[in-house]
Amino acid sequence: MNRVHNFSAGPAILPVPVLEAAKQACIEFNGCGMSVMEMSHRSKEIIALFDETSANVLELMNLNSDDYTVLYLGGGASMQFAMIPLNFLKTSADYINTGVWAKKAIAEGKLVGNVNVAASSADKNFNYIPKEFNFDANADYVHYTTNNTIYGTRVKDIPNVGDVPLICDMSSDIFSRNMDYSKFDLIYAGAQKNIGPSGVTLVVIKKSWAAKAEKEGNMTMLKYSTHIDADSMFNTPAVFPVFVINETLKWIKSAGGLDAIEKRNDHKAGLLYDAIDNSNGFYKAAVANKADRSTMNVTFNLESEEKEAEFIKKAESLNMSGLKGHRSVGGVRASIYNACPVESVEALVKFMNDFRS
Repeated sequence: MNRVHNFSAGPAILPVPVLEAAKQACIEFNGCGMSVMEMSHRSKEIIALFDETSANVLELMNLNSDDYTVLYLGGGASMQFAMIPLNFLKTSADYINTGVWAKKAIAEGKLVGNVNVAASSADKNFNYIPKEFNFDANADYVHYTTNNTIYGTRVKDIPNVGDVPLICDMSSDIFSRNMDYSKFDLIYAGAQKNIGPSGVTLVVIKKSWAAKAEKEGNMTMLKYSTHIDADSMFNTPAVFPVFVINETLKWIKSAGGLDAIEKRNDHKAGLLYDAIDNSNGFYKAAVANKADRSTMNVTFNLESEEKEAEFIKKAESLNMSGLKGHRSVGGVRASIYNACPVESVEALVKFMNDFRS
C-alpha cells in the first residue's frame, strides 16, 4: 500500500488497522452477512457496538458508567456550541477565548445569555495561552478549548474553576494524553481529527449535573436528556463513524493506552520542534512559549510566503500531504495526531533539514 505522509488537520489520518477493519465491516459486519452500514440501529449487534464503544471511552478516561454517560450526536462541535448554552446557560457563563473555535462557541453563547470572557489571547492573534483568569464563582459553567489547530497552541493544565461546572471542547486532542477527566462535567469532540471520520460528535457528560442543570423548554432534539434517555438512538445515529471510533479506541488500548500514546505524541512533537528551534532561524515556531505548544498541530513559518510555498510544493513531491497552514494565518502546519506514524515525522524532519541545507 502506497500511503502518503498525511499531515492534514482534519479530516485526518486514521490507523491502518482501523481502516482495514472498516474495509471489512463495509462488506460484512460481525458475521451478519450485511455491511455495518446496512444494519438496523435497533439490532442487537449495533446496540452491542454502541455499548462497547461507550465502555471503551469510559475505560480510557478512567470514568465510571454510574457517573458519566456517552453520547454520539450529529452537527459536529458547532452544534455543541449551541446546545451547551441552550441547555445550561441560565444566568451567565465563563468562556476562555484561545482562537477561532472558542470565538464561535462564545458567539453562540451570547445568543442565549450573558457571556463573560474570563481570559483571551486575541491581543497576539492567539499565539499563546492566557495564564490569568477572571472567573465568576457563580457562573453556570466554564467553557474552554484544549487544543487550537490553527495556531498550534494547547492548554496543558486543566483550569482550576472551583465548584463551577467545567465544559471542554477536545475536538483536536481527545485521547492524545492522560489527564483527570473526572474534573469535567461535559466533554465533547468532533470525531474527524483524532478518533474517526466526520459525521459524529462524541459527548461525555456527568449524569448528576445534566439532570439538575438542564433548562426546560428546549426543542426535543436539542435537549441532552433526549439523547441520554434514548441511548443516542432518538433518531438514527451515525453507525459507521461510531464503528470507526470503537476500532480507534481498541487501537489505542492495544498500543498501551493513553500513557503510551502521550509518550509517543510527545516524542513526535519533540522531533519537529527540535528541528525548528535548532534551524538557526530558518524555521520560526509560531508559538514561542514551549509550554503553550501543541503536540497535535506544529505550526511554523519560513522567511517569506514564497519560501513557504516552495517548501510545501517540494514536500508534496515527496508524498507529504496537508502541510499548508490555515488560510487565516498562513505558514506551515504539520498535524501529527495519534495515528500519525513516527516514521512520517522523521521523514518530514529529514526533509526540513535537507531543505535548509
